[in-house]
Amino acid sequence: MIVQCAWAATRTKGTYLRSKYDSLVGRRGKKRALIAVGHKILIAAYFILKNKEIYKELGGGYLDKITIKKQIKRHLQRLRELGVDVSQPAA
Repeated sequence: MIVQCAWAATRTKGTYLRSKYDSLVGRRGKKRALIAVGHKILIAAYFILKNKEIYKELGGGYLDKITIKKQIKRHLQRLRELGVDVSQPAA
């Protein structure tokens, strides 16, 4: 049942679950990516029920924003390790 829900969630455009599926399918394959999305749905359902909150859609670009921030941080750290004096950008 969860895999069927995950399959439906990956067919919607501009959602967090679709972008998560797209990021995993190249590395893990379609079936494992579906299982991972189903796991994300279960985790979200647990915390929605536990905390009595409404579901907040993060959007399709959420993973891209996080990835960019992590890459900037990693590259700045690598430059510091190489001895280059860099200051933190105002982002």
